[in-house]
Amino acid sequence: MQSTPSKLARSALEAAPDAMIIIDDSGIIRFANRQVSALFGYPYDAVIGKPVEYLMPERFRGRHVAHRQNYTAHVRVRPMGVGLDLFGQRRDGTQFPVEISLSPVEDARGVLFAAAIRDVSDRKRVEAALNVAHESAEQARKSADRANEAKSRFLATASHDLRQPLQTLSLLNGALRRTVADPDALQALGQQGQAIDAMSRLLNALLDISKLESGAVKPDPADFAVNTLFEQLRLEFAGVAASKGLSFKVAPCRGSVHSDRSLIEQILKNLVSNAIKYTRQGWVALNCRHESPSSVHIEVLDTGIGIPADHLRYIYDEFYQVGVPANSSREGYGLGLSIVRRLVTLLDLKLEVSSEVGKGSRFSLALPVGLSEAQQVPPLATEPLGRRPTGQPRVLVVEDDASVRNATRMLLKGEGYSVAAVATLAEALQQGTEEPSLDLLLTDYHLRDGETGMQVISSLRGALGVPLRAVLVTGDTSTAMHELPTDPYLRIASKPMRPEELLRLLSELLSA
Repeated sequence: MQSTPSKLARSALEAAPDAMIIIDDSGIIRFANRQVSALFGYPYDAVIGKPVEYLMPERFRGRHVAHRQNYTAHVRVRPMGVGLDLFGQRRDGTQFPVEISLSPVEDARGVLFAAAIRDVSDRKRVEAALNVAHESAEQARKSADRANEAKSRFLATASHDLRQPLQTLSLLNGALRRTVADPDALQALGQQGQAIDAMSRLLNALLDISKLESGAVKPDPADFAVNTLFEQLRLEFAGVAASKGLSFKVAPCRGSVHSDRSLIEQILKNLVSNAIKYTRQGWVALNCRHESPSSVHIEVLDTGIGIPADHLRYIYDEFYQVGVPANSSREGYGLGLSIVRRLVTLLDLKLEVSSEVGKGSRFSLALPVGLSEAQQVPPLATEPLGRRPTGQPRVLVVEDDASVRNATRMLLKGEGYSVAAVATLAEALQQGTEEPSLDLLLTDYHLRDGETGMQVISSLRGALGVPLRAVLVTGDTSTAMHELPTDPYLRIASKPMRPEELLRLLSELLSA
């Protein structure tokens, strides 16, 4: 028989915090400390002389004999059952998870094996709770992702479907204004055009806010030249400011900044538009300051009505307008600065505002300096709005919405274009075969049955063997539109677009 631990060793084992047993090479328990009795519920020393499998559930006993014999043949200190769930069984038959560490103990007549047994029920409960929490969090994340994807799909569809009737109204209004001579009718059409423009601005603002709230807008930062953006804004707003008798000053700005160009452009467009709206006389200015080597401050200043100090906290609220009483006639809807605030937060930027009543306001946007010199891309030269083409250029319109298609045909025919209008890619290719000397292509982006305007452009160019000039019009305002490939003979425009804008793009392409 193997010897039992010495008195000193027994005292040490009794003082151990875990249940400790010593077994011989045949698996018989030769020693058990008092923690074994407390853990397994047997009287003290009652397990002595029993096989170690006596402390296990029945389902583990047969397999454990083989495991024990293998360990006896390859003795080493190690945890037992790595990667497995081990269980002990109490005297009353209840089972509980355990953690076991084995150590060989040299003896004068052979090798004994010490096993430390620890009840890990509490830890397993915590792990199970954490797993449940993790699974719940993962399910919540997946549900949120699905909800955001659904919102994105809804917004893309709503954006397209809501813009289509507005596009029809805008084009019909433009066509009628070019054919009607009666002053009263022209005045009515002018007021109708203003109402359509107001509806378009409101729709764009509401959809922008919805996309930002849903998380559908993802920044795509890169270095870009400030001067290029400034020049684009000058071309867009100089005429608008002049129509109000204002001067629009744009200062040169050297270097580049690092951010999402399209979102910065949207911020500045809202700020400049707001400045023009609230300035009755004087000027609106766009400039930049290099206050440190790491940042550029882009400023929009005006000599407008100003904002009272106690109103500054409200200017980013939806539908809030300075000095405009509720339910009164208003220009705009007070959504521009709400969109600005959301975009600034999304881009993790800082926007400061200062203002004095009767003297004007200053908005300052701090941007990080670009890491490289971005290419200074000159803006596209523009033709006067509504310039009539010479001759009778042949244009193919591809639009699956019949009302938009017919309104476009009416507008272009009234301007002197020879127009063919179809609804699908197949019809477009057939028309290109019958009329290979096309001058222009005007196509919607989203067509029926999953076809796209880019497919129409590519297919027609391939069939005709020339880089056909094309305008791609879309009601989709998702970030995917910014990733479409472009070339010198392609222009991309958003619905609803004003008739003058469409005619300008076609005139521009004819001269390209």
